[in-house]
Amino acid sequence: MVSSRTERITARDGQEFDGHVALPDSGSGPGILLIQEVGGVNGYIRAAADRLADLGYVVLAPDAFWRVQPNFTVEAFTEANLGECMAVAGQFDQEQGLSDFGSALEHLRELPEVLGEVGVLGFCFGGTQAFLMAAEFDLDAAVSYYGSGVAASIDRAGDIECPLLFHFGGSDPFLPAEDIETIKDATSAMSNIEMLVQPDAGHAFDNHLSENFWDADAAAQAWTRTVGFLSEHLPVPR
Repeated sequence: MVSSRTERITARDGQEFDGHVALPDSGSGPGILLIQEVGGVNGYIRAAADRLADLGYVVLAPDAFWRVQPNFTVEAFTEANLGECMAVAGQFDQEQGLSDFGSALEHLRELPEVLGEVGVLGFCFGGTQAFLMAAEFDLDAAVSYYGSGVAASIDRAGDIECPLLFHFGGSDPFLPAEDIETIKDATSAMSNIEMLVQPDAGHAFDNHLSENFWDADAAAQAWTRTVGFLSEHLPVPR
């Protein structure tokens, strides 16, 4: 049975922020840094942490927006609250934020339950951050779900040495088809990078708590590949 707790993470400037930890039934395993959508470390992200812990991973989901509004959460995306989410996300400082994620990664590596390798997985906002972390830090694997900012930073792809899996929706209104083509063109010759596009899926198709975004079939297909990818590149000791 998955267990959880809250950790306090120390940033490089000495300030502290929260991180949600999910532990597998075995009590230990490889580590995964799980990076939130714009809705914060909400019920959906905690459920995703549980899914990963069920696979045998020790998961840490840091509060990405703590410098803007600590522990900001929106439980399900609606037209009414998306604007609030984007307003908070719009105040996120990318350089500072990447440094904070680096601190969270160090914290994850130091957890007594983490054995060996460490990877990152992110959704939406977190999908972009997972890509940038793979370019910036020493990771063993990375999974990026529909990161709308990836195309704008695709020049960082050459800095990525670990295996990276991209997931995109082919009908994503927040991620134009030409952006997906840009990413594909830039990475298709890179043997460490894989891309999987769900042709009819939109944005945030994995988010089962937001009915206007969730696509059960696309989510299942993408998750199946994610599990296989992690099993290959971030294996859980048996």
